[in-house]
Amino acid sequence: MNPSRMIKAKKSFGQHFLTSEPIAQRIAESLQETAHYKKVLEVGPGKGILTKFLLDKPYELVAVEADADMVTYLKQFFPSLDGRVVEADFLKLRLNEVMGEEPFGLIGNFPYNISSQILFKMIDYRAQIPELVGMFQREMADRVIAPPGSKTYGVISVLVQAFYKGAHLFSVKPGSFSPPPKVQSSVIRLVRKDPYTLDCDERLFRRIVKQAFNQRRKMLRNTLKPLFPDEILKEEYFQQRPEVLSVDDFVQLTKRIEALNSIE
Repeated sequence: MNPSRMIKAKKSFGQHFLTSEPIAQRIAESLQETAHYKKVLEVGPGKGILTKFLLDKPYELVAVEADADMVTYLKQFFPSLDGRVVEADFLKLRLNEVMGEEPFGLIGNFPYNISSQILFKMIDYRAQIPELVGMFQREMADRVIAPPGSKTYGVISVLVQAFYKGAHLFSVKPGSFSPPPKVQSSVIRLVRKDPYTLDCDERLFRRIVKQAFNQRRKMLRNTLKPLFPDEILKEEYFQQRPEVLSVDDFVQLTKRIEALNSIE
């Protein structure tokens, strides 16, 4: 099998191969919530540099890979993964059909072009995913864990932090990849909150968050105009911009709309 052919195929999915074994080992060792799950799902293992360290851990490892050449490579060089390499697009998978109904950790050197979609899928399956450890483009990682009031705080910050507590673990330089990306990378950990449900209508919560940040430089009185009556929008609270609101603030806004709708 021609390795260069495999690299070209993988690049078409927006992936860069991690080549630094110390970094891969550090990522594998960053999973901490072992008491809460016995299974781990690796997304986009590629040539298995992270996989081999995960196989040394006390998990039942499942690897999801979209590239057929990489699947062949993994089966050839990691025979202990036999039957646990899934050739599929992670975003299209029903994870409970792959992992059963048990909880599992999620890990990977995530393709940067779909990293936000991976996070949204994690949220959808949060009942089964107590923890995520992943490599992201640094700008995305910063947005995910950004606190209220920062310039990078936005929709994905609020939606992830509604259910997970995030932490930056370490940065990774472009030279740790082949080919080297033109961006910096960061590894973050997300640990699910308890409880992991919101005290409001979660669909409405998502709608309000997205509506508020649709024009992030505008005040809430403008961005939330379709959702609240004019007399409420005149309140001082709505003279703020969305980036200063915490997750709880958005929950309270959602509950206020729910109350208004119930009166109607």
